[in-house]
Amino acid sequence: MSLLALGLNHHTAPVAIRERAVIDENNLSHALQNLHQVREVKEATIVSTCNRTEIYCGMHENSVEPVSKWMHEFLDISNDLILPHLFTRTDESAVQHLMRVCSGLDSLVLGEPQILGQMKHAYKEASNTGTVGTELSQLFQSAFSVAKQVRTDTKIGSSPVSVAFAAVTLAKQIFADFSQHSALMIGAGETITLATRHLHSNGIGSIRIANRTLSRAQALAESVNADAIELSQLAQALEHADIIISSTGAPLPILGKGAIEAAMRARRYRPLLMVDIAVPRDVETQVGDIDGVFLYTVDDLNNVVDEGRQQRQAAADQAEEIIQHQVELFMQKMRATGANDTIRSYREQVQQTQAQLLEKSRKQLRAGQDPDAVLQQLAHALSNKLMHAPTKKMKEAAAQGDNDLLLAAQSLFDLDTPEK
Repeated sequence: MSLLALGLNHHTAPVAIRERAVIDENNLSHALQNLHQVREVKEATIVSTCNRTEIYCGMHENSVEPVSKWMHEFLDISNDLILPHLFTRTDESAVQHLMRVCSGLDSLVLGEPQILGQMKHAYKEASNTGTVGTELSQLFQSAFSVAKQVRTDTKIGSSPVSVAFAAVTLAKQIFADFSQHSALMIGAGETITLATRHLHSNGIGSIRIANRTLSRAQALAESVNADAIELSQLAQALEHADIIISSTGAPLPILGKGAIEAAMRARRYRPLLMVDIAVPRDVETQVGDIDGVFLYTVDDLNNVVDEGRQQRQAAADQAEEIIQHQVELFMQKMRATGANDTIRSYREQVQQTQAQLLEKSRKQLRAGQDPDAVLQQLAHALSNKLMHAPTKKMKEAAAQGDNDLLLAAQSLFDLDTPEK
């Protein structure tokens, strides 16, 4: 069986093409069954996210065209439109691509962990649908194992590469036990949403979200089991927060030195982290002069993000070495499996020949024929049967000047090299 990876992603196709290629979750099982009916396809898995629609197949025949044809027909996209954006990988290259995807090395954000969960979900869906067999199962399990090794042995996911992630990274450096602390998020835009989800996933004790439009704050709060308040309630909320992250888009600062000083007195000057990622700024500059307050702006976070990207790239280089080594090990295992299949077929053929000749000999013995003659005939017939096909192939190779096959035969049958 040969392996094939085919599809399109954010590297190869613009969003206008990618959004047309998305296979809806409710339609994924049908798509898998339909693809599995293609004659050349032995096994199949489909991964479809906002950034990629990729097909991984075990093929009866080493052919790309049947799968690319299925893809444009099933998605109802003309071949001329989709073909320029398709990538194809086969065998070793397909294995490497899958391992890189699972490890986050092929993602829009280098090292992001979400793709691994998406790949596991795609594999589970294909398994439940019945389109995954032994080969793809071994491939995906190996890829998942490699992704885990990359996360364990490198720092691919530890360095911040977004302002939201950087804000939470700073918070973790100041507050060791997140479960004992609380956060106040001011605003409900994209960056605040991401930061809130990062805090929630890192086990923060409690979160309160303040926003001018209460309904937006409530929508975000419901997704992370938080509380929502209006901006008018901000003063009372300040003294209870250990972490304040703000991004409102207000034209003037909404948090002044006086309000924070009052909150710090009520807090008995316990440390307070304030992250102002708004432009214009939400927090007056003088707030940073208050004892116990750690104030960071978006410029500070951008410096952290730039450093994080450099660290992730260094980790990615390490990850590539891990993946290359694991690709080689997997291909060795795959080739060994192929050899086992050949050995099994040859053994079955020999056993069948043996059984046929043995039954013939038993009939001769039951008929009263001389046992010694029967044994000699059995040995002669068995030798001829076993030698017939190899001898014929070697004669054909000699006639065609195929010295490679003759040398392979010498090695296979452990023959002495003939003297010239």
